[in-house]
Amino acid sequence: MSDTQRTSLRELALLFFRLGTTAFGGPAAHIAMMRDEVVQRRRWLSEERFLDLVGATNLIPGPSSTELAIHIGWERRRWAGLLVAGIAFIVPAMVLTGALGQAYVRYGTVPAAGWLLYGVKPVILGVVVQALWGLAPKAARTTALRVLGGLAAVLAALGVNELAVLFGAGAISVALKREVFRKKKPDGRLGVFLPLLPVAMGAQAVTLPSLFWVFFKIGSVLFGSGYVLLAFLRADLVQRLGWLTEAQLIDAIAVGQVTPGPVFTTATFIGYVLAGPSGALIATAGIFLPAFIFVALSGPLVPRLRASPGAAAFLDGVNVASLALMAVVTAQLGRAALVDVPTVVLGLVAAVLLVRFKLNSTWLVFGGAAAGWAVHALGLATS
Repeated sequence: MSDTQRTSLRELALLFFRLGTTAFGGPAAHIAMMRDEVVQRRRWLSEERFLDLVGATNLIPGPSSTELAIHIGWERRRWAGLLVAGIAFIVPAMVLTGALGQAYVRYGTVPAAGWLLYGVKPVILGVVVQALWGLAPKAARTTALRVLGGLAAVLAALGVNELAVLFGAGAISVALKREVFRKKKPDGRLGVFLPLLPVAMGAQAVTLPSLFWVFFKIGSVLFGSGYVLLAFLRADLVQRLGWLTEAQLIDAIAVGQVTPGPVFTTATFIGYVLAGPSGALIATAGIFLPAFIFVALSGPLVPRLRASPGAAAFLDGVNVASLALMAVVTAQLGRAALVDVPTVVLGLVAAVLLVRFKLNSTWLVFGGAAAGWAVHALGLATS
């Protein structure tokens, strides 16, 4: 414990607040920045231990980079560090997205604001395409997983509940590995988390308790990239509850892209749009609270969880199904973003620049906003 005592809570708070203020580019960029700070600069963790923690975030639901920050806080100062590191990383993005939510509520119907988002939406689709392109070879690395991903995509397109798709794919992947369990029974630690999974949300009116519950549910079951958030938000807030339109949802995802820190602070923006400042706080608390719970539960079990054949097989299935959900929701949201020739061109150019040249997505989002304004100013829109 002497090592943990050498790290003050103030030092943890300042580091993760700074990272939360400057960490653009999504989870992969966030993790790279954390490695630079805590492994290379401060030498708080060894390279091996850092990789252990990165692996642990892939075995539990929730935002991976936020969970890594929480894990590092736990490593350095246990419970106090867990809370301080996680909250410090989340707060900057929460404040920025909340402010943008206020501006959106007040000025969202102003033509200038609308035309900025007109250019950003197709770029966001390009960002998701880039994520799919990079993740697909890792998730669908065997023939069985590729077939499982294709089946998950078909079921999602037919309207099957996204939780059923994810956990069904995980169960099938475990079944395909059943010969492993003839030799060694699963240790059951994956089941530690299953009782925490809430049931489907059924309320129709926007209330603070219902807002908290829907975001707590999403934070409790969402595996994979933050972009899978699109599928869950669309299923709950657009299709089941009718709280948002397709256009409002992609506006919310766009705001999550132009701000630093966790993509999950999209919840802050949506909460503000639906229920003002109280809604922003409630939605943020709901979606991030499960991450703190899961890290607290899994932190002491990291070595055994990573070695569990059951957890590994389940995660393989969930990851490939997550990609399938991302692909289906990208196609569906394309109808709300690609509305004319300029937006189609913007989407294609963004996808090519991201996939081929790996440009920073943040600059492309700002470029999309500028292009949207230019299209409006020059009168080039065709619909």
